[in-house]
Amino acid sequence: MKVLFDHQIFTAQKYGGISRYIFELIKRLKIVENFDIEVPLLISNNNYFTKDHNSIFRFFFLDRKFKGKQKIMTVVNQLNTVNQLKKQNFDLFHPTYYDPFFLKYIGNTPFVLTVHDMIHEKFNHMFSSNDSTSRDKKALIEKASKIIAVSESTKRDLIEIYGLEESMIKVIYLGNSLVYDPNVVIDIDIPKKYLLFVGSRRSYKNFDKFVSATSEILLNDKELSLLCAGGGKFSADEMTFFANLNISNQVFQYDLSDFNLAYFYKHAKLFVFPSLYEGFGIPILEAFASECPLVCSNTSSLPEIAGNAAQYFDPNDENSIKNAVKNVLNDETLRTKLIQDGKERLKFFSWEKTAFQTAEVYKSIFQQKNI
Repeated sequence: MKVLFDHQIFTAQKYGGISRYIFELIKRLKIVENFDIEVPLLISNNNYFTKDHNSIFRFFFLDRKFKGKQKIMTVVNQLNTVNQLKKQNFDLFHPTYYDPFFLKYIGNTPFVLTVHDMIHEKFNHMFSSNDSTSRDKKALIEKASKIIAVSESTKRDLIEIYGLEESMIKVIYLGNSLVYDPNVVIDIDIPKKYLLFVGSRRSYKNFDKFVSATSEILLNDKELSLLCAGGGKFSADEMTFFANLNISNQVFQYDLSDFNLAYFYKHAKLFVFPSLYEGFGIPILEAFASECPLVCSNTSSLPEIAGNAAQYFDPNDENSIKNAVKNVLNDETLRTKLIQDGKERLKFFSWEKTAFQTAEVYKSIFQQKNI
């Protein structure tokens, strides 16, 4: 069976959860079922391909900055994808994001759509009226042969918002790619005692409420810091916010490689995931893999993924957040238990399982097509 992916997410992302998912999936599909996989990508800065010396794909990578670069990558890669779509020499198509550009070219060939979350639908006030993600996603959902949801939580949201039949949706969990290497030495000067926050700090990530809730803990322990991995440099508004809480000297931001991120997890007192909503929550698995205690929200997919390996809190209640963090900070027995429970919970997830279950979806569609 020949499966055609497209260029979308590898044009848009240098790194990120969705491009990581597609990259890990296509690597393993070749192993699991020996599918013929094609990704019509000519130009990309995506880290996962450039750093994987054993990649089964050969692309021309452009890693220089210049005006108009993103537009050039998009046009060149989309033209190449369209050319492959027009040839119709594939059995199934799997778009890597939600742009419906391919619908006019795909004909009767079936396609599978992965839905990662329903953030644009549930938090539409956060996005510009010009953001077409929800409209594009809806157009694809209505025409997909099968939808893969990355959690039962996302599946429920799909049914609730779009009225889909359960039989249209297959839940397939993601895996973890982060591995802590004790031999890696980082050349970053970081505090010895810290809480860890990872990723974007956009409003649904609930960063401000989390910082406000834990500011008292930081003020009472000047040796404790809050380290933020990724998410971009702090804005002027964020710096003012920290100053008003009198914690400016205890909050730091870092842009990290995977090696360094694993180190940050491993040496943190705990990892806090205060998000109001997640479609899956890959940082949960990263924390488990790095033996870092997890303290997180009791919302959306997070309890489903973390299971009994987390100290939970109500993300809308600052006292709940503060007490959960204090409980884990002050109880070494609880920290040890969370680390052990996380290692056990991690065994439930793997990219090999993701690829195998996805291959089963592909095969079932292929068989129905050829009845």
